Amino acid sequence: MKNNEILLFIGLAAIIVAIPFLLLLFSDAKLTFPGLSNDFLDEEKDTNKNDDDNEGEDTQQFYWGVDSASYTDENLFQCVMENFGKPEVWGRYLEDREGISFGLDTAEIDYLHQHDIRILVIYNHVNDARGFENGTEHAEQAIQFAENAGVPEGVAIFGDIEPDYPVDYAFINGWYNTLTNSEYAPGIYGVFNEGSELTLAFEALDTSIQENTIVWTAYPQHEITTQENAPAFNPEGPAAAPVLGWQYAIEAQSCTIDTNLFSRDMMDYLW
Repeated sequence: MKNNEILLFIGLAAIIVAIPFLLLLFSDAKLTFPGLSNDFLDEEKDTNKNDDDNEGEDTQQFYWGVDSASYTDENLFQCVMENFGKPEVWGRYLEDREGISFGLDTAEIDYLHQHDIRILVIYNHVNDARGFENGTEHAEQAIQFAENAGVPEGVAIFGDIEPDYPVDYAFINGWYNTLTNSEYAPGIYGVFNEGSELTLAFEALDTSIQENTIVWTAYPQHEITTQENAPAFNPEGPAAAPVLGWQYAIEAQSCTIDTNLFSRDMMDYLW
């Protein structure tokens, strides 16, 4: 091969090698390099993008909160702040139930939201949790109460089934069916210890209903704590259900509250 041909060959080879690097500098085109796959380049870009996207993103996994049958005024709020810490969630009831609980009103809702506290919505107008029609009627009433309070679409309403209430799966079925056909999500609160009537009734439901009913359990029970000293999130409930809330202790002495932990997923169902 003549010298000029050799030089021409070397020049062409240099240009061919340089082109991909020039494209990499001036465009987002996918390139193929010897020994370096496009998948690697894509992964590198994705990693850098994810790092940028995650900056400032909330990575908190669990949230401490309280629930109370009492109206949330400045006195109660300051009592909780001074004795326990700043709640991120506050469980409150729909409508008054005489001698048991005060219902949410607009002023209380605004007060909690002004303090950056999410509201967990509770319906506690049940005494007998048996029968499909009964569950349907209570769900319809809960929906009406929620609409009256201005609860937005997508929020869960937690039906409160206390340990001394009779309960069957038909009631929960009626509650679930009615709420899933509304703008709200179905939730159940109760003591879900193994072998309890509530647990047995819940586990008798179709698996799809169990999987799509948000559970806020009051089992097991621990001591009341401050936010800082809360236990690790370890609730017990039906295996098939999303157990997203845990009322781990009840009836604080210094303030009229119970203490809770909630998983990150629960935040999607709060107000």
